[in-house]
Amino acid sequence: MELLQAPLLLAMVVATAAWYARGARRPSLRAVGGRPRRRTLPWRGACFVLGLVTVVVALDSPVDRLAGDYFWAHMLQHVLLMMVAAPLVVLGAPWLPLWRPLPLPFRRRLARAVLKSPGLGWLRPLALYVAAPWPAWILFNVNLAVWHIPALYGLTLRSTPVHYTEHVLFLLLGLLFWSQLIASPPFHPRLGGFRLALYATAGSAVGWLLAVILAIAQHPLYPAQHVGHPGGISALADQQLAAGVMLGPGSITYTIVVFYWLYAWLAPEELHGRRARSRSALGSSVS
Repeated sequence: MELLQAPLLLAMVVATAAWYARGARRPSLRAVGGRPRRRTLPWRGACFVLGLVTVVVALDSPVDRLAGDYFWAHMLQHVLLMMVAAPLVVLGAPWLPLWRPLPLPFRRRLARAVLKSPGLGWLRPLALYVAAPWPAWILFNVNLAVWHIPALYGLTLRSTPVHYTEHVLFLLLGLLFWSQLIASPPFHPRLGGFRLALYATAGSAVGWLLAVILAIAQHPLYPAQHVGHPGGISALADQQLAAGVMLGPGSITYTIVVFYWLYAWLAPEELHGRRARSRSALGSSVS
């Protein structure tokens, strides 16, 4: 991305990570009517940092520079943002750690405005609707499909603001989609067990369909990518490589989540027993 060079992006990532670390070090806050919150687990912090690193790899590394010339590299950017960075950030559960360092009076005013302000009354039901499983699924997959319409894809190559918008939407709607499948305290999936496995499988359908279309096409669908191409790879071969990126690396996260929820559905007692033992061990280490 031409304007978003390494110093600015790295500064944003480092500042976000530092803000997260500051919020994660404050375990004494209580939920309303609840017990003291435990300290954010170290593995969640590691997931969040890895998610931020993945954003840097996708947007400010050789991957981004190759994406200007190769469709497969552009597809790899999309996979990194939607299928790697977004689920890792959701696993990192950054919502409370990023909220806590804000000044308490500001948090109270903001929460009161969001929850009780008449002017935002229309926004609350809309937010609840968008955060439901199937609207999230639709937004995630429609966004993926729309940005791969050849004419709009070509526009992303010519317009930096449109290119930025594409990547921001991939990441934000990726967060919305994966939060339906991965517990990210204080938010938890609304579906359960086998339905989550089905939801994840359905979520991959549009990406797989796109990959199949790219793989079997007899002519390049994105010729704008190869205007003045410096390499020897043909546009059709580039397109087929992009299909492989979507079918291969793009399916890994789906596969992991599907098998996890199938396991949780088929062996719930064993899974809950392990969670109970983990909580017991955590309590012992804290005390």
